[in-house]
Amino acid sequence: MGQKIFSTLAAAWVFYTCVPLPARWPLNFDGIAKVAPLVGVILGAIVGALDGGLALAGMPILTRSALVVMVWLALTGGLHLDGAMDTADGLAVMDPERRLAVMTDSVAGAFGVMAAIALLSLKIVALSELTGDRTLVLMAAAGWGRWGQLMAIARYPYLKAEGKGAFHKAAIRSSWAALPTGLLLVILGGVQGAIAPDLWLRAALMTGGGGAIALATGAWFHHKLGGHTGDTYGAVVEWTEALLLVLLTLA
Repeated sequence: MGQKIFSTLAAAWVFYTCVPLPARWPLNFDGIAKVAPLVGVILGAIVGALDGGLALAGMPILTRSALVVMVWLALTGGLHLDGAMDTADGLAVMDPERRLAVMTDSVAGAFGVMAAIALLSLKIVALSELTGDRTLVLMAAAGWGRWGQLMAIARYPYLKAEGKGAFHKAAIRSSWAALPTGLLLVILGGVQGAIAPDLWLRAALMTGGGGAIALATGAWFHHKLGGHTGDTYGAVVEWTEALLLVLLTLA
């Protein structure tokens, strides 16, 4: 059982990031979306460590936030941002029958570029408003983004006969698949509250806000398209991350 979990997590890491693993490690790609939120938590910890190091070096918070977001993007190879861009281009088409065809086109359109600019800007500016140790915030944002993807996979139909997200849908049929990582993210919010009681509102928003945004984002794309594709899975990740960071500026 432990070997299967390890091989699934390793496969998820290979699929969702650009960080290589030893070639001899076993990979099991079946159901990797179930552990995608854990991959997000790990990514958040990595960029959080970078953020802490830059803070110790005295780098100004806005510059530091921009570098953190750029490294965050680089670690994923832009996988989710590419999906968010394609989704924006598709939703800009007035004819619902043509939306999937536009989303399949690899050429980025004007609306896709605008979506990318909006997402990156929101992340950088919102992050620059969050002072103190931001590692748990980054872990929560990346984790809830991928939890939202997992819920979208489980709850809504997949709109293509095949595609880069089809194997996710084939492996996940129930929302119960999101329970273990959802509990992990709730615990993460509890840790924030325990180590910094004065940031209790941040801890509450990390938990309740993260889950609510993740669910609402997936539901909105389903409402607009009647289901999901691999591109909209990426869009759920990106918009959940960005909107949660924006929400946390209230704390």
